[in-house]
Amino acid sequence: MRPARMTPRLWFPSAAGPLVLVAHGSRDPRAARANEALAAAVRRLHPRGQVRLSFLDHTGPRPAETLLDLEASGERRATLVPLLLTSAYHGRVDIPAALMDARAAGLRMPVSISDVLGPVGGMTSPLLLAALRRRLAAASAAAGVWSSAAPLDGVVLAAAGTRDATARETVSAVAASLSTVLGGVPCQVAYASAAAPTGAEAVADLRACGARHIGVASYFLAPGLLHEAVVTEARSAGAVVVAEPLGGAPELARLVLARSATAREPVCDLAKAA
Repeated sequence: MRPARMTPRLWFPSAAGPLVLVAHGSRDPRAARANEALAAAVRRLHPRGQVRLSFLDHTGPRPAETLLDLEASGERRATLVPLLLTSAYHGRVDIPAALMDARAAGLRMPVSISDVLGPVGGMTSPLLLAALRRRLAAASAAAGVWSSAAPLDGVVLAAAGTRDATARETVSAVAASLSTVLGGVPCQVAYASAAAPTGAEAVADLRACGARHIGVASYFLAPGLLHEAVVTEARSAGAVVVAEPLGGAPELARLVLARSATAREPVCDLAKAA
């Protein structure tokens, strides 16, 4: 493995109206700080447009509140961008429900919703892979692994976990793609909850295949209990490097803009039915 290379600058068309970033939300204050770091990174790339951060749970503002505030300030349309890595329940149900809540509260302006940041249509964005590689490279460099005689020969992709089999398939797809960009280093998925394997089991699987210097790539946007659970297990089983969550990685901010540029208005938008 080699240190991450800089990703080429890309241009994205402007999204329609302000961007409303929708994070999951957490009681852990570190999660809010990580989400705000991503929002700040998006603002640096999108200086002429508003970028608002909202949350589905635990804290505010909520997406409906943010949309209503934007309309009241004179905005004519907006784009919701889910800060989610899979299209599980939160992406398929909670995001559309947030727009329905805003409609029920009187929202009239058109609102588009983008795809999640994880794989779409079976394709993993190179920007997402670059962000994962950036975090893993930084953790490896801090631990002296890049320059050692024994570089990482196995990687655990640590994720939150879901009972949604389709969503888990997308996480496996990310692991396979990450293995490719790391030059063929084996990459094994691990989950904090709701699915197997655990962090310790993933490390054991890699060891059984001959890996001895194993790192953990964090498929999380922000720290919290689930992130700590899966990486703690991996460490206890012998992982030598643990990457930080993706947070405000510049590649991730560019992915947010890329997703926003292809956002669509929901077919069943209540504004059209009214």
